Amino acid sequence: MVEQQRRRVEDQMTAIVEEIDKSYLRKIQADMHRCAAACCDNKDSSVQKVQSCVENCSGTLNRAQQYVHDEFERVQNRLQRCVMECNDTIRDKMGPDPSQNDVNRLSDDFEKCATKCVDTYCDLLPALQKTMKNVLSSGKFEH
Repeated sequence: MVEQQRRRVEDQMTAIVEEIDKSYLRKIQADMHRCAAACCDNKDSSVQKVQSCVENCSGTLNRAQQYVHDEFERVQNRLQRCVMECNDTIRDKMGPDPSQNDVNRLSDDFEKCATKCVDTYCDLLPALQKTMKNVLSSGKFEH
C-alpha cells in the first residue's frame, strides 16, 4: 500500500514537471541557447566578455528552474510533515510493550493516516500547477 501511494505521488509530480517543462521551461531554455549563441558569435568580444554574456543568458532559466524546484519542495515538505505526524501519533499509541494485535491495528491506522496525507497532497497539486503556470507565464519568478 505504501509503495502504491509513493508511486501515485511520483506519477502526479512527473506529469506536472513534464507539462511545466514542455509549456514554459523549454522555451526559456531555447531562448537561453539563442542568447548564448549570439554571445559566441561576437568576434570582437574578449573571452571574459563572452563568458559573462553566456552566464547572463542563463539567469532567467536558472531562476525559473529554482522557482519550480522551490514550489515542489514546499509541498513535499508538507507531505513529509503530515506523514511524520501520523508516525508520531502511532508511536504515542503504541506504548512500551504492544501486542501483535496492537501492532497490526496501529499499522493499519498509520497506513490510513498516511494515505489521507497523500490524498491531501495530490489534491493540492492541480492548484500548485496552475499557480506555477501563472507565475512562469507572467515572469514573476524573476523577482
